[in-house]
Amino acid sequence: MTPPDLSQAEPRMPLTRERILHAGLELVDLHGLEALSMRRVGQALGVEAMSLYKYVKDKSDLIDGLIDLVIAEIDIPHDANDWKDAMRQRAISAHQVLLRHRWACPLMGSRVNIGPAMLGYIDDTFAWLRQGGFTVEQTLDAWHALDGHIFGFTLQQLNLPFAPEDAAQMAVAGIALIPADRYPYFHAVVSTIAQMGGRVERFEFGLDLLLKGLERLLTTSGSSHD
Repeated sequence: MTPPDLSQAEPRMPLTRERILHAGLELVDLHGLEALSMRRVGQALGVEAMSLYKYVKDKSDLIDGLIDLVIAEIDIPHDANDWKDAMRQRAISAHQVLLRHRWACPLMGSRVNIGPAMLGYIDDTFAWLRQGGFTVEQTLDAWHALDGHIFGFTLQQLNLPFAPEDAAQMAVAGIALIPADRYPYFHAVVSTIAQMGGRVERFEFGLDLLLKGLERLLTTSGSSHD
């Protein structure tokens, strides 16, 4: 039997930190963070788990890298009309990215070691706010207010016990559980939602209220750069 000509075999792609992180991201997107391990990432890449440690220190380092990949998907436009337009686009993009990577939202803000994507994300956000006229303190307040809405709304949506398309069905089922004589306003709202064919809360509603409030803060405080 003629041995295979190894010279004609396709060369194996070199192992890199980027390849490891993308394999890890695909794994947790499909199976959740609880499925993440160095062994399973190694299996996905066709290598032994020990070979990953040359590029990734440990599982915690791997998670930090995955978070940074997610952050890198968030769009902060460089050609927006103004700070308000930039922050609106940023928030909507972040919300959509976190819905795609359902496991990531609970971890945001909990990691000590932040990567280059996160550093750029924060710096670009601060740049728009500072150049828009916010003081340093106002910039921090705006940052936390906007991120509170992004993460809070997204977590709430991810934890809904039903799919958005089932909202009408859930409203109809819920009417029977809300006695009209005891909870008249609650009953009336849910009944109306059922008649409307369901309703999914809009992320942009709260976002626009926040942006208008921040805009008013600039107008009334007459803030300028420190």
